[in-house]
Amino acid sequence: MAPSLQGKVAIVTGGSRGIGLAIASALLAEGVHVTISGLNPKHLQAARAELGRAGAAGAELHAVEADVRDHLAVESLVEAAVHRSGGLDILVNNAGVGRFADVASQSPEDWRRVIDTNLTGVFYCCRAAIPYLRRRGGGWIINISSLAAKNAFTGAAAYCASKAGLNAFSEALMQEVRYDDIRVSCIMPGFVNTEFAGPSDESGADWKLQPEDVARVVVDLISHDRRSLPSCIELRPSKPRK
Repeated sequence: MAPSLQGKVAIVTGGSRGIGLAIASALLAEGVHVTISGLNPKHLQAARAELGRAGAAGAELHAVEADVRDHLAVESLVEAAVHRSGGLDILVNNAGVGRFADVASQSPEDWRRVIDTNLTGVFYCCRAAIPYLRRRGGGWIINISSLAAKNAFTGAAAYCASKAGLNAFSEALMQEVRYDDIRVSCIMPGFVNTEFAGPSDESGADWKLQPEDVARVVVDLISHDRRSLPSCIELRPSKPRK
């Protein structure tokens, strides 16, 4: 039998929109206490209103404005979640940005924003969360990567590099903490129908993955028997546009 998630405590970074919002919703439906983070107060407020209707009985939702590029903000985010819910069991590193331009024309500021959010921010979150996960006797760290980590394309050097680095980071971290019963998995979605790559309601986008598809994988990973560890998952549209 899959372990019950009722009463577990999770943090989902970038949880106010898109994939993060869907993950938070799926965890709340399983009875998990969820803290989401984001940068935009209006988006967090809208997410709080939407997610407030998604939770199972007893599941609590909290929203915290935090920039994962700031290690002090990350430490405050983790401490707030632990203080409110009594511990930490699940960390989903979903916060991510893309700044797309050819290398010759990309600004140093945009390069740093992508790398600092997509890679360094994950390091900050994991570093802050691991002591609390150890106190609980284990837990889960799930990093949302991208197939762009393996399939580089022009105009996306910063994004592809950040996700390739995230994959390597996830693999090393998995080996470091597996004997603490902390399970590290990396999910690599293909095209997902969110605002990240343009309007999410564009016509002709039916072939794309939906945020709920990624959220289902997250729940499945957390519910997986502890005997085995799916450490890296590639999630592709079944019939991509030709």
